[in-house]
Amino acid sequence: MTSLALPAASQALAALQKSLGPLDAQAAGLLVAAATDLSLVIDGEGIVRDATFGSSDLEGEGCETWLGRPWIDTVTIESRPKITALLKDAAPGAVTRWRQVNHVSPTGTDLPVRYAAMRLAEDGKILVLGRNLRAMASLQRTLAETQQALERDYLRMRGAETRYRLLFQLGSEPVLVVDAGTRRVTEVNPAAARLIGRADKRILGHDAVDLFDHASLRDLESLFAGLRVTGQAADLQARLGQGRGPVRVAASLFRQDEATSVLLRLAAGDPAQAEAGPPRTGALDVIRSLPEGFVVTDSSRRILTANPAFLDLVQLATEEQVRGRSLDQWLGREESEADALFATLAQHGSVRHFPTYIRGAYGSVEEIEVAAVSASGGGQPCLGFTLRATPRRAAVAGGRDLPRSVEQMTELVGRVSMKNLVRESTDLIERLCIEAALRITRDNRASAAEMLGLSRQGLYAKMRRYGIGDLDAPEDPA
Repeated sequence: MTSLALPAASQALAALQKSLGPLDAQAAGLLVAAATDLSLVIDGEGIVRDATFGSSDLEGEGCETWLGRPWIDTVTIESRPKITALLKDAAPGAVTRWRQVNHVSPTGTDLPVRYAAMRLAEDGKILVLGRNLRAMASLQRTLAETQQALERDYLRMRGAETRYRLLFQLGSEPVLVVDAGTRRVTEVNPAAARLIGRADKRILGHDAVDLFDHASLRDLESLFAGLRVTGQAADLQARLGQGRGPVRVAASLFRQDEATSVLLRLAAGDPAQAEAGPPRTGALDVIRSLPEGFVVTDSSRRILTANPAFLDLVQLATEEQVRGRSLDQWLGREESEADALFATLAQHGSVRHFPTYIRGAYGSVEEIEVAAVSASGGGQPCLGFTLRATPRRAAVAGGRDLPRSVEQMTELVGRVSMKNLVRESTDLIERLCIEAALRITRDNRASAAEMLGLSRQGLYAKMRRYGIGDLDAPEDPA
């Protein structure tokens, strides 16, 4: 590649010489040092004979070791053709195009520098001018990591929305979502459409009160008015329109996308039977309203009752979907965790601050803390559990969980077997090492496998095991 002549720069230099007169070597050197981050003098053999650094940012990068060495030996392998081109294209009175090369740095991170070269007419040596790109590279890397984090958050939001849609559509409990201001129905699940006796299109956009009999109009208007004023409303008995029969209506207020909506839950039933049934006590109302999951099981661990917060944790819509099923089905990543919890509960009668995980019906895994008590009095022995979601530990890069501390691991002794503790620690270390290798190699899996001392198939197997990366992406070239 030929050198690129710069006539504008030559004219400016000629004007400067005419105004200031010829510059001596010392003045020229000071001018070059002040105008660039670093400047090099290369002889005809490509050896670095002199170096001037105009920036303190280059301290500790090993630049002082370049003197007396071939310039091409100070850069990484992929940058060597660029050095060869710079030396070849350098000509008197012309400046080469700028090229970015990476120097080997003792800090472990390559030093990016942008160079242009010009051959001196007097002795044939080459003057190389460089600009340090470390700060720009750091900004670019931060921008790329931020974009990846945003994409991961977007994918998580889409996954959560998909799970919500699936639960809403497959739930057996009739549910309507109503705009709090206009009372118009914005969403309806198939169970509610069947109970009301209308198609979805004939329900969406209509006033929710119009779906009920005129005799229930005043009660429903009072319900919506109470929600707007206090945010709460007691359940009421109403009758659906077109003679569809009596229903029990429960309403909850919530905010989403800066708008306030009402969740209406309908349950078919006879008001006379509802009035004859036992009244709901204040304690039961408190338990159902708890923000923490609450579950009561029999002595064989089968669920007798559960509050809505527990249903949210296990990604189910109604209490009927969990009643009669074993709590072990959702508790703990390993069977040994649930066994340790129940063994401790049987031995001491109560458990507090037991760390474990809860698995959702659609694959979510959330870290929780369990408190439990055994109630042996009364006609039926039962077990009570509260499940509190613990806040995730702060992420150091890309949202990764930090490993357990030594104190947390030792607290599990006696609750979880040493074999499971060792396996969990080993899996965590393997996952962190793989993520670090992929981050260092910019997701180059072949290089990551070599760095970790694994075959590419072995790396893919571990990535698939820990759910790391996009395994459907095309493989890296060998």
